[in-house]
Amino acid sequence: MKKILITGGSGQLGSELKVLSMGFSQNEFIFPDRSQLNLEQPESIVSFLQDLQPDCIINCAAYTAVDKAEQEPEKADSINHLAVGVLAEWSFQHNTQFLHVSTDYVFEGIATFPLKEEDATNPQNEYGKSKLKGELAAINANPETIIIRTSWVYSQFGANFVKTMLRLMQERDHLNVVQDQIGSPTYAKDLAEVILKIINSDEWKPGIFHYANEGIISWFEFAKAIKEIAGRKCELFGIPSASYPTPATRPAYSLLNTSKIKNTFGITIPHYRDSLEKCIKQLIK
Repeated sequence: MKKILITGGSGQLGSELKVLSMGFSQNEFIFPDRSQLNLEQPESIVSFLQDLQPDCIINCAAYTAVDKAEQEPEKADSINHLAVGVLAEWSFQHNTQFLHVSTDYVFEGIATFPLKEEDATNPQNEYGKSKLKGELAAINANPETIIIRTSWVYSQFGANFVKTMLRLMQERDHLNVVQDQIGSPTYAKDLAEVILKIINSDEWKPGIFHYANEGIISWFEFAKAIKEIAGRKCELFGIPSASYPTPATRPAYSLLNTSKIKNTFGITIPHYRDSLEKCIKQLIK
């Protein structure tokens, strides 16, 4: 039985993996909490891994408070970079599969075409910088690492744009939503299904891959889709990013080209609207 360690089990992706893991009786899944595995303490990471001896590590854990990271760059770096290096190095030394989840925020956000894995990175905020350093640390420590970059993640779990919009649309009669940031959302359940397929495939194929649902939209268009599917009455207005300043700079364009992951692993990626309908159905049932 393959022993699989999943970090960040209480997050959106980790929570979806926990639900789906029930259907994989051929695997033993371990979802440690912070008291068992503290990624801010490198020495405790090694000790935990030595005791557990996993066959595969899926690192979903991350410091994801993008704006807060501007004030806490050391904490973001500790979790998103240093801990990743420790996990990758241990996995390489023990012939353990290592899959790490990253972000579209490693890019500058000025492209005008869907971003490929080999396109130049240039993160514009502390969160993105820490995630890029984590990618590099993983690849340097373990060349057999699989990295999956994703974007605009949402699910029925945790805090995310979809749940926030559903709540605000109930509380207010109108909302302003940024309309000049372009990308595609990712339903965490869809990504979780792909990850489980990858780690249970016969052949391990290392490298960097992009995953997001099909479609290209702005946050404003995303909010409109949420409103239509949920049947909300709230009026929506599109605004420029300049009208909604945040401590951390967001990419203006971070649409990910997903051809590589589709071709390499033989997967079909759902359109964002189809996945959004499934998630909202779970949230408002």
